[in-house]
Formats: sequence, C-alpha cells, structure tokens
Amino acid sequence: MKTIITIFLAFIANFTLQAQSLDDGMDATVQADSVSQATVQADFVSLPSDSLPWPYNVKARLENIIFSSPLLSTSNIGVMVYDLTADSTIFRYNERKTLRPASTMKLITAITAIDRLGGSYQFRTSLRYTGSITDNVLTGDVYCVGGFDPRFNSDDLKAFVEGIRSLGVDTIRGCLVADKMMKNNDRLGWGWCWDDDNPVLSPLLISRNDNFMERFISELVDAGIVIQGNVIEGDTPSDAYELIDRTHSIDQILMRMMKDSDNLYAESLFYQLAASSGNRPCTAQNARNLIKRLVRKLGLNPSDYVFADGSGLSLYNYATAELEVEMLKYAYRNSNVYLHLYPSLPIAGSDGTLKRRMRNAFTADNVRAKTGTLSGVQSLAGYCSTPNNHTLCFAIINNGSLKDSPARALQDQICKELCRP
Repeated sequence: MKTIITIFLAFIANFTLQAQSLDDGMDATVQADSVSQATVQADFVSLPSDSLPWPYNVKARLENIIFSSPLLSTSNIGVMVYDLTADSTIFRYNERKTLRPASTMKLITAITAIDRLGGSYQFRTSLRYTGSITDNVLTGDVYCVGGFDPRFNSDDLKAFVEGIRSLGVDTIRGCLVADKMMKNNDRLGWGWCWDDDNPVLSPLLISRNDNFMERFISELVDAGIVIQGNVIEGDTPSDAYELIDRTHSIDQILMRMMKDSDNLYAESLFYQLAASSGNRPCTAQNARNLIKRLVRKLGLNPSDYVFADGSGLSLYNYATAELEVEMLKYAYRNSNVYLHLYPSLPIAGSDGTLKRRMRNAFTADNVRAKTGTLSGVQSLAGYCSTPNNHTLCFAIINNGSLKDSPARALQDQICKELCRP
C-alpha cells in the first residue's frame, strides 16, 4: 500500500511541475523574446494534453493549435481566454499586442454605452412647432429634431404628418427646420476609407438615408398640407411645443448592430454615448473620452489603445485581446450590462454573422461572439460554455492574414477546443 501511495505522490509532484512549466512556458512565449518558438513548440507537443485535467488540457491543446498554424509565421495573432466561473486566466498569447480589432470594436462601444446609458435608453426623433394656429393655419415653424435613430422609417414619418393633421392644420405659414444639432457636421469617421460603403453620420435619417426633409415635405404635400415657407437647418427653441416623439429602444439597436454587424447602428450608439456627455453638438472625441474612462476603471491604461470610431471601420482603431476580455468580464459581472449585451451576440450555427460557422456539436448554439472582418483583419470575441459548466470569455485577433478563411478556421478551431470535453 505504501508503494502505491509513494507512486501516486510522485505522479502528483511530477504533474505539478509539468503544470507549472506549462504556465511558465506560456508567459515566456508572450513576454520573453529570448525563448524561441521552436523550443516552446517542442515543450508543448511532448505533453499528453488529453490526459491532463482541466484547464491544463485546454492550455496544451490551444498551444498546439496556434504553434502549428502557418498564420503564426505570416501574421500577428493575439489570444486570451478567461474562465469566468473560476475567475482565472486559462490561456494567453500576445494578449497585450496592439492590433486592429475590426468589428469587435462594436463590443467595446456596446458595453460602454449600455453601462453609461442604461438598458431602458431610447433613441428619439421629435417633432416640435412654434407659433399659433388660427383657421387651420399654423403661423410658425415646424422643427424635426434629429436624435440619430437609424431605425426611423416611413411609418415614423407618417406619424409625424398625422401629428400635424391632428392639430387641424392644412397650411404651414413658416419654415420647416431640420435640427441636426445633436452632433457635429462630420460625415465620415476618423480613418474611414473614402471608397468604402460608409454609413452617413447624420442625426436626422429616414430608412438609413440622409433625405429626411425631402421625404417629409413629400408626405405633407400628399396629405394635402400646404407649405408656405423654406426648408432650413437650425436649433429648436426651448419654448417650442412638443407634438410627437418616435422612439426605439437600445435593445432594438443592439440586436442589428451586433447580430448583423451593422456599422450605421454602431455609429449611432457611439454618438448617443457622445451626447450623454452633455455636449451639443457632440463629437466623436466625447465618446472616446467615455470609453477611456471605462478602460481606466478596468485597471488598464487608455493611452495604450486608439478608439477611432464606434463600429471598427477605421484602420486607426487599436485594441488588444486583453482589453476585449476585460470588457467581456466587466459586462458579465454587471447584470444590467450583460442582460442587454448577451442576447445581441451572434450565435454559432444559428444566426447573425455566425450562422454558417461552428455548426459542430460542441460550439453550435453555445458560442456567442462578435465577429470582425476588414482587409487583412479577422477577429472574434465573446462567450462560450464548457462541458464542466464553466463560462468562458475569449478574444482572438488576427492582423496580416491576406485571406479570411484560414484566420476564421483558426478561430473556429480554438472555440471548438474550448467547448469540447
């Protein structure tokens, strides 16, 4: 019996040394240039990963995947995996290397905005008027107050017209005023390519287009309302009468922004964040300052990153896998944020930008993550569950891969290893 116990204790001691060596090897891989890639590869290949307990088996498998990938020699990769249940890091590789995040920037925007604005926040477009109404004639001005709502559509516009008709007005003897004072006049984001299919950064949109006033006039004329004035831009006076508000919830915006990676919706949320600073007109810098404030709250240095826009379209954005994981951790631990973020994330094999990916038994309907794709950039960040009922968050950023498919295949393979027994 003593012999068996001695052998068992020796095995435990040897395993502890192997596990410690695994952690030290990974830290050396990330932080020390003096350790060669070939040496680290040899150390991990020699470990029987399937015989190791959780989470060392996962660590070993991920090392084998990454170090055997041809992408390692041709592009930059940053990866971090965190066990939210055990409150510990499972895996890290180049997690502090600054890389372009592409549309995983939307995660940073969404988490900051939900945290700042709250889950009950409404995107609002308003109709106001000044003057008086006599004999069906409004002698005064009508104001369309833009709130950068990307969901404002023809039904909402018809509601505006019905609002005027409800006053008994058949003639407007005054100006139609487009109030775009919510934000500045920047039409494009910082670092956007001029020849991309860029969204229009106007606070007064209808069906995604910047022709609000033209459509409004057309609807008024069709309703038999005569307009005896000009169309101008201006600020709504504080004593203007409230006629009608059309709103959409932050959840409605998040679902399309995250599931479909809609850039207009992301920029709209980015500027709602900016407007919450109290500045009018607000600027992108106002939103950046609030993101930096949250980054500082997470214990990271905001000057280590660049937040150019809210959607990830800009090539000036720079983030790290560590930052994205810290954001995901923060969201998970704040129920008011997680409640609105988690349902908006694409579901592997089911919907959104992950509908046709990761359909295997381990990841399908399990991985929920935001994708990111630009020329030479592929990224993925989100949550998944393990067979031992642990919840993980992860971030994978690849820069420099000329083709999307190898980088996405690596992401999918990593997620499969996280989810399989």
